[in-house]
Amino acid sequence: MNEQRLIHVVDDDDSVRRSAGFLLRTSGYAVRLHTSGVAFLRELKAAEPGCILLDVRMPEIDGLAVQEELVARGVTMPVIILTGHADVSIAVQAMKAGAIDFIEKPFEKAVLLAAIDRAFARLAHTDAAARSGDVAKLWVARLTPREQEVLERLAQGLPNKTIAYDLGISPRTVEVHRANVMTKLEVHALSDALRIAFAAGLGGKQP
Repeated sequence: MNEQRLIHVVDDDDSVRRSAGFLLRTSGYAVRLHTSGVAFLRELKAAEPGCILLDVRMPEIDGLAVQEELVARGVTMPVIILTGHADVSIAVQAMKAGAIDFIEKPFEKAVLLAAIDRAFARLAHTDAAARSGDVAKLWVARLTPREQEVLERLAQGLPNKTIAYDLGISPRTVEVHRANVMTKLEVHALSDALRIAFAAGLGGKQP
């Protein structure tokens, strides 16, 4: 039940905290607002378990550093990264470090709630098959060699224009291959495609 699920919103932007808090409360979630990564880590010992909505760009300590500290402390709460459009490569790094999902600002209600649902579902281990390396490799094997090349570069956090340059094709062709990848992997969000790619061993090279 949503009323039993707690969301920790960690963002230094007051307007984002207020809007996300209002949206989540009216959707039936319990919410705790944290003004910075430093403030959240300071309160972590007493923090009730739940899902963490974590902004990437914050002063003093950014979202990636907060996530690294959570891992170091053995915190297993699912993390969803909040990112600006230009931060997608950073969000990919966060997912490699264990984040469940990422959503871009400004986010829509349906997108945020769907990401939170996925986070809690994965916390319950309902995505065990998707996270299995052997199963993920079978999914990736459905793709053409070119589609696999595109997925590999997406998993490295590269934008479409860079992928197009690397492969000697147009950005529009990259978009077509990217759409085909999503269809063949039967996913609707880039984060889900990336999870399969990481499980299959793609994206190991740094962008």
